[in-house]
Amino acid sequence: MAVDPLLKLQRERVPARLWGRDPSLWTADPARQKAIKNRLGWLTVTEAMAEHRGSLAAFLEEARGAGLTHALLLGMGGSSLCPEVCRLTFGVAPGGLDLRVLDSTDPAAIRARAGEAEPHRTLYLVSSKSGTTAETLALLRFFEDRARAAKGERAGEHFVAITDPGTPLERLGRERGFRRVFLNPADIGGRYSALSLFGLLPAALLGIDVGGFLERAERLVQACASRVPIADNPGIRLGALLGELAAAGRDKVTFVADPPLAAFGTWAEQLLAESTGKEGRGLVPVEGEPLGDPGVYGADRLFVHLSVEGREDPPVRGRLEALERAGHPVIRLRLTDPLDLGGEFFRWEMATAVAGILLKVNPFDEPNVQESKDNTDRLLKEVRRAGRLPQEPAALAADGLALFGDMGGARSPEAALGAHLKRARLGDYAALMAYLAPSPAHQEILQAIRVAIRDALRLATTVGYGPRFLHSTGQLHKGGPDTGVFLQITAEDASDLPIPGEPYTFGVLKAAQALGDFQALRAKGRRILRVHLGPDVKGGLARLREAVEAGLKA
Repeated sequence: MAVDPLLKLQRERVPARLWGRDPSLWTADPARQKAIKNRLGWLTVTEAMAEHRGSLAAFLEEARGAGLTHALLLGMGGSSLCPEVCRLTFGVAPGGLDLRVLDSTDPAAIRARAGEAEPHRTLYLVSSKSGTTAETLALLRFFEDRARAAKGERAGEHFVAITDPGTPLERLGRERGFRRVFLNPADIGGRYSALSLFGLLPAALLGIDVGGFLERAERLVQACASRVPIADNPGIRLGALLGELAAAGRDKVTFVADPPLAAFGTWAEQLLAESTGKEGRGLVPVEGEPLGDPGVYGADRLFVHLSVEGREDPPVRGRLEALERAGHPVIRLRLTDPLDLGGEFFRWEMATAVAGILLKVNPFDEPNVQESKDNTDRLLKEVRRAGRLPQEPAALAADGLALFGDMGGARSPEAALGAHLKRARLGDYAALMAYLAPSPAHQEILQAIRVAIRDALRLATTVGYGPRFLHSTGQLHKGGPDTGVFLQITAEDASDLPIPGEPYTFGVLKAAQALGDFQALRAKGRRILRVHLGPDVKGGLARLREAVEAGLKA
């Protein structure tokens, strides 16, 4: 007979041990225990951040007083996702800065952000826990050049660093006269940092009520305290459900969020995937997939619905009720207003830590992320030596598409794509990994492709933009269960951009990251096919959609 997970957690004294920062909950290895102890600051971060409320509000006034009207956050993964959720959920409040996020090395994406505001009116937030994130530092060099051209020796006044104490970014910020260097508590991992300065400074600059945001978070902190009966503890209850349902095969955590909460899943996606996707196990977060009828889903789904009280979407509610009647579990989380997201960040951090206990994984490391980075570094060294990336001949080229990987004897893109996707087994998932500029036009076609795959094969589907997903679901892809069928999508850049101080461009960096991840996945024996679209990205995506749909029908 299966043991009730709440009873199991109660017997093991998990609430008390978790709040007591006991790393033996996740591992018996002394070295790993030491590392985990330095990653549990998120438990008390609301208390630590309370003292910053006044200074964050004052910094917004300082920025406005300096004539700054816009802000651009340069970051990846844990340093960029919470700010993006805040921007998309709350918008810009009266008196706030128009803050945007750039977490891409795609030249078109960089050019688009660079064109949104003049450097003399922009505050650049350089955000990196380690202070060594390659993409972030490359973006810093690019925008520093622009700021120097506009402001000369005073360019540093347009930059802010958010990092841990003692990092290279802290030193660089002080040496170059940044307007401010914000030092975050060092005992918080990137994906658990939403309620720290990595999330709160951008929120404050947007004009969000940071005090209210923290108060809502603190309510969840108190609700999850060790003194609360375990059956009433919202964080532990959610974690127990995630672990229990994953053990029953329902490991595809599918987020359904009504406006204005639609962006929340992008943050939760990284938290779940990077925390649990390792040692051949893991939760697969499914974010942004349109809701379908019960018949297009297998028995591997758990649906999570987030809504704001009084603003539920009736068609969504009806579809979820139909899914429940068909036997699919649905978790409903209802917020009183968007400020309750502060509490949701904490609830999901707690739940992920608890799910890690039940899954028997360490939710505070990311052991496989480095593999793609190492491959990228090796490829860039080759660029420095030979002046170009190593080229692999396409296995198949037709109709404007070039395919790389195991064709299985296929002689057309339709046959190759159909055969590749049909390698999926019941309970697998299909991942579209697009090294393209995020845009509504691209997203529309990628969504159509994922829906076609889901409806034809009853597979959970994910869509990630590279290289940002390397800091998110990339850990799950390589370290999680071998249940992914991967389709990497690359394209030629219509025009490129230089990286100051480097012998290669942003386009070459992006191509090296794509190739490095392709090689890492192939080395793991994952099922991966690469499709190169050529210079006409929108047209190439449309042709890819046609080929996928035809291949699925064959």
